[in-house]
Amino acid sequence: MGVLVLGGGVSGLSTAYYLTKKLHPTSIYLWEASERCGGWIRSHRNEKGIIFEQAARTLRPKSEAGANTLALVEELQLSKDVCCVLSSSPAAKKRLIYVNGQLHALPSSIFSLFKKIPPFSKPLITNFLNEYKVPKKQVKDESIHDFISRRFGHEIADYLINPLICGICAGNAKEVSVNFLAGQLFEYEQSYGNISKGLLYNLFTKNKGLPQSSLLDKAKREKWNVYSFKNGLETLPRRLNEYLNSVGILPAINTQCEKIEFSKNEVIAHNQNSSLKIKHLFSTILSEQLAKLIVDQHPKLSVLLESIKSVNVAVVNLHFKGELIKNPGFGFLVPPQENLPILGVIFDTCSFEQNGDTVLTVMMGGHWFQKYFANFEQDEQFYNVALNYISKILNIHEEPISHKVSILEKCIPQYSIGHKATVESINNYISTFRLPISICGMSFQGVGVNDVILSAKKSVNNFFKNQ
Repeated sequence: MGVLVLGGGVSGLSTAYYLTKKLHPTSIYLWEASERCGGWIRSHRNEKGIIFEQAARTLRPKSEAGANTLALVEELQLSKDVCCVLSSSPAAKKRLIYVNGQLHALPSSIFSLFKKIPPFSKPLITNFLNEYKVPKKQVKDESIHDFISRRFGHEIADYLINPLICGICAGNAKEVSVNFLAGQLFEYEQSYGNISKGLLYNLFTKNKGLPQSSLLDKAKREKWNVYSFKNGLETLPRRLNEYLNSVGILPAINTQCEKIEFSKNEVIAHNQNSSLKIKHLFSTILSEQLAKLIVDQHPKLSVLLESIKSVNVAVVNLHFKGELIKNPGFGFLVPPQENLPILGVIFDTCSFEQNGDTVLTVMMGGHWFQKYFANFEQDEQFYNVALNYISKILNIHEEPISHKVSILEKCIPQYSIGHKATVESINNYISTFRLPISICGMSFQGVGVNDVILSAKKSVNNFFKNQ
């Protein structure tokens, strides 16, 4: 019997890729419910040759996860297709927030920490210098907003962390777990009493055992901030799919898994047309989706999986004639307390040249999707909202040459307070009942592309380690 990978997003494709390094391809199956593989990563090229990114658009080269993806890119022979944004670029150095009707540049250097920069009421260095005086609070977890507000003050939480969480996971920082999303800082407080002391103790600690590649060396040497590919980020899942095809793995698209049954030595996966017996299941689909497939046999596990919720995001890509960005940078985010329906705007033009034109991406909804868009029924309604705020905030009044609206339903999991404990409980249940299943994907160990690729690799390695 073989193994089945459930889900054909970048996590599922990566899982299948890493499995080919240890199993014969004929024993690997992949089911994808939609009409294509690639998941939320989708690069649309319009009639003018401009690329609209539906979701993720760039990757970071740093950290273990970043180094792992660079190694994968090199293995897939995509190095020549990489295009990078250097750390010296305005897109890397300047990030904006929209507060009280104005755009403000966030501090971007050590020197800027010593200046009073609106909307902050005092130099940020004072918040960081006073952090060591804040007493430790012994907790298992709390919201990242409460943690940062407690240790650095409410302005840091409101103007830095709140919009940052909107950008990372379209989420509410007052509900998102600090123990997971900023686990290192949380651990510093719990272990050393404050973050300052933890940083000092670990100042010279370096990441060891990072996946090495010539591409990683190049990224360090040239000081990449982020990178993508000449034909958009979808280049990566496309190449993964091509590789799988080349070794004889043909993902079964339009194949919706309807039920999973476990027995002592096998798994039976049922789709709309047939059933498949396999030795092991690798699930890369959303936790909420997996919960429905196993509820009859394992209702307690289903409840745990169901508790990890995901939110909807509307993405509006806009293409304007000419260079219209007056304040170049990565883009701007909107703190939730501004009570606007948009999460932020990405200045795609400032990261990668767009033939002299302006390309913007407006992100909307997330945690607040139902609040603002519950009654929206047409793409044009989202387009009008996006255009209204582009006009109001960026003073761009021209009509776009083209645009695209994408409604991404349940696209980003929310790591609520207690998320780490929930994932541990899920894994403990699987281990206790010796279920032949591995879980990976963005519901569990990180929502970023780098995160899910590394999660896939670790799931495969752990499976063979325990054989």
